[in-house]
Amino acid sequence: MRSRLLPLLLILLAGVLLALGFPLAASQAQAEQQRVVVDRIDDTARFAALAQFVTSTSLPDERRATLQHELDRYRDLYGIRAGVFYRDGRTMAASPRDWRVPPDSEAASQGERPDGARAYAEALAGRRSHDPPQVWPWQREGRIAVASPVIRDGDVAAVVLTDSPTGPMRSRILRGWLAIAVGEAAAMLLAVGAALRLTGWVLKPVRTLDRATHEIATGRFASRVVASVGPPELRRLAHSFNEMAGNVEGALEQQRAFVADASHQLRNPLSALLLRIELLALELPEGNEEMASVRAEGKRLARVLDDLLDLASAEHSDASHVVLTDVAEIAAERVASWRPSAERRGVTLTSAGQAAATGWADPVALSSALDAVVDNAVKFSPDGGTVTVTVRAEGDQVTVETRDGGPGLTDEELERVGDRFWRSGRHQNVSGSGLGLSITRALLAGSGAGLSFAHNSPAGLRVLITIPREAPEAAGQGLAER
Repeated sequence: MRSRLLPLLLILLAGVLLALGFPLAASQAQAEQQRVVVDRIDDTARFAALAQFVTSTSLPDERRATLQHELDRYRDLYGIRAGVFYRDGRTMAASPRDWRVPPDSEAASQGERPDGARAYAEALAGRRSHDPPQVWPWQREGRIAVASPVIRDGDVAAVVLTDSPTGPMRSRILRGWLAIAVGEAAAMLLAVGAALRLTGWVLKPVRTLDRATHEIATGRFASRVVASVGPPELRRLAHSFNEMAGNVEGALEQQRAFVADASHQLRNPLSALLLRIELLALELPEGNEEMASVRAEGKRLARVLDDLLDLASAEHSDASHVVLTDVAEIAAERVASWRPSAERRGVTLTSAGQAAATGWADPVALSSALDAVVDNAVKFSPDGGTVTVTVRAEGDQVTVETRDGGPGLTDEELERVGDRFWRSGRHQNVSGSGLGLSITRALLAGSGAGLSFAHNSPAGLRVLITIPREAPEAAGQGLAER
């Protein structure tokens, strides 16, 4: 979820920053140009005041020389072309001295920007230039023309025109844009950090809920979540989850207690019934078929009760007895214990794989699980068949694989194997209660291990017991406390 939520937040934040950055950059460029225009307006106003004396004095040559000197000095100092032109376009004074103001048609034919001619025309109409076209940093040939009228006796007698290069101004705009870009980048970094913290804060309860849900799904029903972090909605969800988990654990505990109590309470009357059956058998002839059938059913019922007690005990187990265990050693020990029984049935029982492979498991539960799996494999193997128990360490787990050459199971049966009281319709003649693999799965789940089934090639069944090589949390806490 974080991989989807975080990019969405970053895209939204980037869109907001760009939406603010572009207008800010345009405003900065306009403000920079406006400052240049204001400076040029002040300059043209000063030259217009000097030009008034030229147009009104009786000694125009001396005044004109002074004006020309000022214009030359201005150009040398700032690199800006400046000139004063009569209404008919004749030059009163200009720097450079050969500078002329072309009319609009002439400027267009020469490929020049007609800004100077336009500013000149505005000044002839008695208006000062105040809003020349915006010059952007990428317009290398861009210039700014500003003109002011020279007023004499209430009429426009001449026009002062300046034509400024924009290189310095464009450089200042670029520097301003660079500062804006740096600010935007810093804001984006802060936004990324804030988005990471926000998504972490929002999703932390979700991750906790996911972990607790997985633990409950794998049989650790005591798992709970802390409902003090994250948004209020997720805190309420965590609180509801804890209530649900508590109710589920309570219901399962009641079920286990009922199964255990019922099985225990039934054992005494069943034992008394079996005793009376034996006493009754003394009064009947030897080999009575009905009595033999009653004895077999009684023993089967006793075995079912024992298995129910074992199942209730296995489901109540936890990871408190999980220790670092040599899985290969336990597997070899169980194979050696079951080999005589297998030989009596005409089945060859062998071990293979690694001689040493350690994992975190409950040794007693693992031994019981291996007994059930090996017993099941030997029971369903034909005379002369082979059962192989292989131990191998792969990545973060140790696998104990048991292969037999029996009839195996269909795909549909593989989905149901391990269910309580389930037995294949093809194997009803084989003794058993249908609880052995359920007990095995419960024993392994309580210690953090797993049980799975698959087809064997060319025939038979593969039973896989997987043991983690890393310590479960409960085992790690127990070691820390000791």
